[in-house]
Amino acid sequence: MAVGPYGALLESVRGVRWPARRSVAGGAPGAHVARSRGVATEFVEYRPYRQGDDPKRIDWKLLARSDRAFIRLAPDRAVLGTLIIVDASASMDFPKDAADVGVRSKWRCAREIAVGCVAIAHAGADPVGLAVIGGGGVARLTPRTRRGVVAEAARTLDALMPSGAAALDQGFIGAPARVLVVTDCLGDLDVLVNTARAHVAGGGEVFVAHVVSRRELDPAPGAQLAVDPEDVSVERPLTDETRTAYRDAFAGWRRETARRWRDAGVGYSEICDDDPMDVAIRTIVAPVA
Repeated sequence: MAVGPYGALLESVRGVRWPARRSVAGGAPGAHVARSRGVATEFVEYRPYRQGDDPKRIDWKLLARSDRAFIRLAPDRAVLGTLIIVDASASMDFPKDAADVGVRSKWRCAREIAVGCVAIAHAGADPVGLAVIGGGGVARLTPRTRRGVVAEAARTLDALMPSGAAALDQGFIGAPARVLVVTDCLGDLDVLVNTARAHVAGGGEVFVAHVVSRRELDPAPGAQLAVDPEDVSVERPLTDETRTAYRDAFAGWRRETARRWRDAGVGYSEICDDDPMDVAIRTIVAPVA
């Protein structure tokens, strides 16, 4: 599997699992608990033996004690189709000098999260696909389980550069049950939150990896001119005098953003571009307490 610069990351998340947040509608056998009940060695409950049941499933010890035939029930297992939606809007290309100064950009962070989560879903035998959305439109990989899907996702992401604005809600069209959105949440948040809420209400599950830059959290000292990369007509001066007000406003916006996602039933994680990416990915896919 050719994964280029992602090899060390993929090795560090090997063995990580991404459990479903709720029981999955029955389908092809997989790693997640299904809503139906089957017969297996993993005990959940009994039901009376019915004509046509496999006699090997009868609990013979219980039959000897009660003189009644029961079979052991266990949860069926099903696959969970997964789609990773990646924000490739212009704001994700920050900081622009990241490669020159040896730090991650938000775009690199998003690519690493996406490739890592594709690998985890694929390792769990779940069909997994990709939708990268930016000013150039939508690049899609249909969810699949075949070998090579991780390398294909890596090549797709590495071939693109952030630009323009991204209508991330488009990624939910025809989406499978589980969706992860990797974004800096600087687009049309109202539309995206409402779309995610509808997906959850329809029985799906949504995760959001909110990518922020350390330079957004703590701008360098000195006078700067902040320009909206998706609308260059929007400019704001940032000085030593206004830096504290900016930090407070950005912190308040992030708290409100997190609250809105969680109120919509979404699994939310804030990821900073200097976080260890294997730890960040484990946080995203961790079961909800």
